[in-house]
Amino acid sequence: QVRLVESGGGLVHPGGSLKLSCTAYGFTISRYSMSWYRQAPGEERELVAEIGSAGGTTDSADQVKGRFTIFRDNAKNTVYLQMNSLKPEDTALYFCKARGAGRPTYWGQGTQVTVSS
Repeated sequence: QVRLVESGGGLVHPGGSLKLSCTAYGFTISRYSMSWYRQAPGEERELVAEIGSAGGTTDSADQVKGRFTIFRDNAKNTVYLQMNSLKPEDTALYFCKARGAGRPTYWGQGTQVTVSS
């Protein structure tokens, strides 16, 4: 069954760190660009970071630059989001997405990140 499964979310204090993982099942991510999105209650889903299929190209939203890092391990069929210096405004449901030219786009179900003291 084709799916993306996120993990690693949780409750963390401001200034803390979390590492999110997104593992693909039923397909190989090596031909896909991978992205992390987030959606806070009452807000639209927004792009957090993305990485090219070979891992050489990355980009991230201005509000997370210097704090979040996206990277991938194609051998493990997994993409990661390392989040440091977390702020309360980072609280959201975090999703990963796989997008490939001429291929279906896949979304995961999300993992909750809550930053609170």
